[in-house]
Amino acid sequence: MEQAVEILNKIVWNNFLIIALLFIGLYFTLRTRFIQVRFLKRMVGLLYKSKASQKGVSSFQAFALDLSGRIGTGNIAGVGIAIAWGGPGAVFWMWLIAIIGAATAFAEATLGQLYKEVKDGEYRGGPAFYIQKGLGKHGYAKVFAITLMLANGLGNSGIQSNSIAAGIENAFHIPPLWTGIFVAGLVAIIIFGGVKRISRVAEIVVPFMALGYVILAAVIILMNFTQIPSVLKLIFSSALGTNATFGGIMGAAISWGVRRGMFSNEAGQGTAPHAAAAAEVKHPAQQGLIQAFSVYIDTLIVCTVTAFIILFSGMYNVQNKAGEMLVENVPHINPGTGFAQEGINHYFPGLGDPFIAIALFLFAFTSILAIYYRVETNLSFLFKTKMNAFALFSLRIILLIGVIYGAYNGVGVAWKFGDIGVGLITWLNITALFLLRKPVLKCLKDYERQLRQGKEPVFNSLKAGIKNAKFWEEAPPTTPNDNS
Repeated sequence: MEQAVEILNKIVWNNFLIIALLFIGLYFTLRTRFIQVRFLKRMVGLLYKSKASQKGVSSFQAFALDLSGRIGTGNIAGVGIAIAWGGPGAVFWMWLIAIIGAATAFAEATLGQLYKEVKDGEYRGGPAFYIQKGLGKHGYAKVFAITLMLANGLGNSGIQSNSIAAGIENAFHIPPLWTGIFVAGLVAIIIFGGVKRISRVAEIVVPFMALGYVILAAVIILMNFTQIPSVLKLIFSSALGTNATFGGIMGAAISWGVRRGMFSNEAGQGTAPHAAAAAEVKHPAQQGLIQAFSVYIDTLIVCTVTAFIILFSGMYNVQNKAGEMLVENVPHINPGTGFAQEGINHYFPGLGDPFIAIALFLFAFTSILAIYYRVETNLSFLFKTKMNAFALFSLRIILLIGVIYGAYNGVGVAWKFGDIGVGLITWLNITALFLLRKPVLKCLKDYERQLRQGKEPVFNSLKAGIKNAKFWEEAPPTTPNDNS
């Protein structure tokens, strides 16, 4: 069975998917005239411009909920793996794919807002919603919803709890079962409070965890300030094939950098639009800009500081496809979290293991909350009107059992099942993004037109020439927002 799963994983995550993700990112980059660069200042300015309402959360809460899903174990383990197999040059390609992916993130988040609806008194939206409303493909939308529920609810929640349990056991010698029960208890307290409680927790925890991690990395960077030019030179020369040691693995640097970057920032996977749709805003493009900024936070900041910790300390190994070691500075170390742990230990002896364990706990814990919200949103989609209370309760119990099981028994083949699921929803989502490219561009055109007129952008789908966006057929009611 494991061999069959491995084959299926390779089929789903083939080079065509990588090319498709690059194509969709480049397409929206060019058609929006590099919106991820032109509107960078506005992205930051919009973060705190809207407030929560009875039906929706604030822009910042949606941003934090989105980041809680993007920032995860991939920001630590993924960077180490990319360097181990692609060399330091992989970091450059992670940067590049983040810049390109920010345009994709804008498009899918804008669609999430554009085709959202009110269900059970709350805003709901995501790929299943915009596939059904924007394309009129009900079967296609249901396939996406069910695939995401299986990939995230049954696989990824256990994977995240397993990462937490492994880190805690390694640093503090606490049995995985107790960690799993503790994590499940915390998750239960939050998810039974609904989306408002999830977003409030994300609003507090996500900035704290990201800031704490970045501060320690900043200290290490300052300690090695004079090495910054040489490390940057190492990254660029390795990426472009001019480095004597790593020039022969330029192809691997591109491959691993692109793949790990895409896994980390999630742009194009169809997961982030769920959080974007929950925001209370007056124009869909506004939240699209905010969610695009989250890609930068994930990759250009969090992944970058992990890479700097590793490269400044020299605590990494690199091997080629043949298994030959090009660099072997830390023999017998797990390239996932091990490089970052050893990097911190190099400067602060004894701190690496507990610090990375705590960071993994926060990163993976908030990812579980984001996973749950996405699964609940797609369960809500499958019910035409009010969501079935028994189905919702069962979903929560299944996810909590998965958290405990994943922590205690490990996940094994579940990692590959999770990758297959993510690959499938990515294929479904990027196809929908291309088919719905016109509504995205019309929405942006309307937003920019109102800005040029000196107005606070307020969206009306009929005036913008977009069909089936029922929620936006009238100007939104006046709310206590200042979201220019």
